[in-house]
Amino acid sequence: MTFDFAFLTWDVVSSFVLKGLWFSIQLTIVATLGGIALGTVLALMRLSGKAWLAVPAAAYVNTLRSIPLVMVILWFFLLIPMLTGRPMGAELSAVITFTVFEAAYFSEIMRAGIQSVSRGQVQAGYATGMTYRQTMQLVVLPQAFRNMLPVLMTQTIILFQDTSLVYAIGAYDLLKGFEVAGKNFNRPVETYVVAAVVYFVICFSLSMLVRRLQKKIQIIR
Repeated sequence: MTFDFAFLTWDVVSSFVLKGLWFSIQLTIVATLGGIALGTVLALMRLSGKAWLAVPAAAYVNTLRSIPLVMVILWFFLLIPMLTGRPMGAELSAVITFTVFEAAYFSEIMRAGIQSVSRGQVQAGYATGMTYRQTMQLVVLPQAFRNMLPVLMTQTIILFQDTSLVYAIGAYDLLKGFEVAGKNFNRPVETYVVAAVVYFVICFSLSMLVRRLQKKIQIIR
């Protein structure tokens, strides 16, 4: 068996792969921002000390963290149209699913970040007349985000890798682009090999960036 990668010209890449890469990047960015926002709310609910807020948030986080992502993707894609009576495209379904699912993981990261801020700083905020909301917004959350930034970025890298699972609902992501190119030129093995290399280069490069960022944060501390 011989491998032939000559068919992977720029025209082929631009026609099949770039569209999928762009969607994977968009999905990663939107799901990360939405997941962090929702995850922060969930983390604050769990740390509020009020059972009517903490219990639902804990149930949400623990449930989604116990279910495979591909099952959640299928649930949203198949069940929501049944409940609403109208179809929902694969791309929109993927965005909603990833945002909701990743929020459970970002919630735990943010909860750890909030708890890493010393209690003395919280008390100092109260001593200056700040409310709970102001203390969280101006004192605790900025430090929590800084402390957890490397972990948040690591989770984002994992999220980018997980975007390949949208193949289950037919969304056109990076892996789908390579798959379509492989089918059109009858070279599936070569395209999957190149796809693996592309994922590795992107994720490894981002991992190196996270390491450098982590060292800088340690120096600041």
